[in-house]
Amino acid sequence: MSASVPQKGMGQGMPVMPPQQQPQAHMIPGLGTAQPGMPPQGALREISPVYLCRIGQETVQDIVTRTVEIFQIARATQLPNGVTQSQAAYQDRFGKLQDHLRQLTLLFRKLRLLYERCVEMTTDLQESPAELVPYVGDEIAPVRVEPCNPAVIKERQEVHEKVRQKNQEMKVIMDQMRNLLWDINAMLTMRK
Repeated sequence: MSASVPQKGMGQGMPVMPPQQQPQAHMIPGLGTAQPGMPPQGALREISPVYLCRIGQETVQDIVTRTVEIFQIARATQLPNGVTQSQAAYQDRFGKLQDHLRQLTLLFRKLRLLYERCVEMTTDLQESPAELVPYVGDEIAPVRVEPCNPAVIKERQEVHEKVRQKNQEMKVIMDQMRNLLWDINAMLTMRK
């Protein structure tokens, strides 16, 4: 998917990096060529699920980009309503469409492998996603609350009381503003 970029010479404003400093693309088993900056081959066993998820996110972005390009090609294609197009233009669009579909297939396979690898690496987690995010209609298990320090309890009560007082003050101000607007509207209607 990544093509080699032609290097510019020194006279064109871009210094050429020596070969030992150029980023190298590494292979992840079952995932294909990865982006430059990936860990070396020896550290592949220590790739974290977070890193795999980042690669998965980039893969999803590539899938979306390819899909948008497919729809743009389809939108630019004229329906065969008696108008003859050149065979070369048709073959060019058809080739591009086939290439995008082939790349989409590969990207979905890569995404599937990433997903399976992440699931495999995170099987030892204590909580499943169903426990982390409650669904609507499901009974929520009661949360076990540990007893707190009395100072923390007292501070919480003080903050709770301050919030209650501020809410009461805000309610009074809102009532005053409502009455003021009511009076202004009443005076404006009497002027007319």
